[in-house]
Amino acid sequence: MKFPRLVSLGWLISAFLIGPVSADDRPNILWIIPDDMSAHFSCYGETAIETPHLDRMAANGVMFTRAFVTAPVCSTNRSAFITGMYQTSIGAHHHRSGRGEIKIHLPEGVELVPQLFQDAGYYTSIAGWPINPQRLGKTDYNFEWDQSVYDGSDWSGRAEGQPFFAQIQSRGGKLRGSNFEAYARIRARAETELGSSTPVSAVNLPPYYPQDNAVLREDWAAYLDSIRLTDAMIGEVIDRLEAEGELENTIIIFMTDHGISHARGKQFLHEEGVHVPLVIQGPSIERGAVRTDLVEHIDIAALSLAAAGIELPATMQAQDILAADYQPREAVFSARDRCDETVDYLRMVRTERYKYIRNYLPERPHLMPNRYKDDKVIIKELRQAHADGELNELQDDILFAPTRAPEELYDLRDDPFELNNLADDPAHAETLANLRQRLKDWEVATNDHGRETEAEYDSDMIPQIAKVKNNRPEQLDTIMSNIDLMKKWDAEGK
Repeated sequence: MKFPRLVSLGWLISAFLIGPVSADDRPNILWIIPDDMSAHFSCYGETAIETPHLDRMAANGVMFTRAFVTAPVCSTNRSAFITGMYQTSIGAHHHRSGRGEIKIHLPEGVELVPQLFQDAGYYTSIAGWPINPQRLGKTDYNFEWDQSVYDGSDWSGRAEGQPFFAQIQSRGGKLRGSNFEAYARIRARAETELGSSTPVSAVNLPPYYPQDNAVLREDWAAYLDSIRLTDAMIGEVIDRLEAEGELENTIIIFMTDHGISHARGKQFLHEEGVHVPLVIQGPSIERGAVRTDLVEHIDIAALSLAAAGIELPATMQAQDILAADYQPREAVFSARDRCDETVDYLRMVRTERYKYIRNYLPERPHLMPNRYKDDKVIIKELRQAHADGELNELQDDILFAPTRAPEELYDLRDDPFELNNLADDPAHAETLANLRQRLKDWEVATNDHGRETEAEYDSDMIPQIAKVKNNRPEQLDTIMSNIDLMKKWDAEGK
C-alpha cells in the first residue's frame, strides 16, 4: 500500500489552528523548461533582441543571475532536477544511459518530484507546447521509472479544486535546427508570428568563435529567434493561467535544461554550457528581486515541494533557495560524462569569482568526434575553418588543441569568457589548491559514481546504434567509427 507523504510542520500547525487545509489553499506549481538555451534574454542583458514576457516575469518575481545546471546535457540534467539529486550521485550521469540491457535503478530513498506531489494530492502533468492531450512531454530520465507518476499531459484533467504540479517542456533552442533549411524555417516563422526576424548584423559572437563567419552568424541569429519564440510561448502560458483564474495562485518557474548547443556550450562545463536563466514568479514571491548568489538547477525540486508544504526527502541534495533561513552556497558543482557515443569525464566547481575544471581525460581533444554534434553545420564550419587556417591562435587553441590541460582555472571577474587558463600561474596556486580540494571533497561527499564500465558502455551503445540504423542509416559508419575510437583511446590509456 502506498501512503501519502507528510506535509511540512507549518501546514500541520495551520490545520490544527484554522481547521483542515483545503486543496484550494495550496499553490499550483508550474515549471517551464526549454531545451538548449543560455541566458540570452533582455532581462539578462541581451541587447540584440527583446523578450518582454520573461522580462515581465522578472519584474513580477525574482530573477537569479547566477543559476547553473549540474549537467550540461538533456537526460543527465533532467534525471537530476526531477529527483533533486546530483546525477553523479544516482548513477544517471551518462547521457541516454540505462537504455540497453543494463538498467539504472534509483538509490533507496530517492523519489521523483511528481510522485511526491501526487502523493500529497496534487494533479501531475507534463507536456510540450501547445499541449497535446494525447501525449506526455519530454522526460528523458536515465533510470527506471513508472509513468503513472504523471496523471496526464494537461492540468485541465484535475478534479475541481485540486492543485496541480505541471511541467511544460519545450524545444527552445532546438527550434533553430542545425542546418540552413532549418534556419530559413525559423526565420520565416519569426516573421509570421513575431513580425520580424533577427538580423545577422545584430549578432555578437563570443570571442572564441570567428567573428566574421557568415554561417556561425546566421546560426546565432536563428538561435536568437528561437529565444524570441520561446518568450512568446511564456506569454501564451501566462495568458492561459490568467484566463482560467489560476495565475494569482500559481508559482511559475522558468529555467532551461542547459546552455546553447554549440562548440563550447552544451556538453561542456564552460559558462556557455552551464549558466542558465532562472526566473520565478507567484504568490509570496518578492516582486522585482534580483538574486546574485550561486544556485543549482536541482534546487527547483526543493523550493517547489516546500512551496506546496510537502516534506523534502532526507536524501534530497537540492535546497529550498526561497526559504527564509536559506544560507547561500559558496560554490556550485557540475559534471560532464559520456554524451551519446563520446566518452568524457569532466568535473567543475565554481565560486562567485573562480571556476575550476578537472579534465580526467586530458589526452583527448575538446571537440572529440560526436555524431550528434558533428552533424551540425556550425561544427562542420568550425572544423573546416580550423583545417583552412582561418581561426586565430586563441580560437584554434581553445577549440582544436589535440589535448587539454588536466586542470583549468579561470578568474571570471576579469575573464568572463574563460580565455586565460590560470592553472599554471604561481600567483593563483593557493586558489587552485583550494578549489582542487573542494572538488575532491564534493566528489567523495556526494558519492560521485565516475566512469561507467565497459559492459555498461556496450549495453547503451546497442540502442543508440539501432536508432541511427533506423533513422539515419547514412550515419551508421560514423557512430561505429566513433565507438571504435573511444575503445582504442581507452585501451591506450588516453
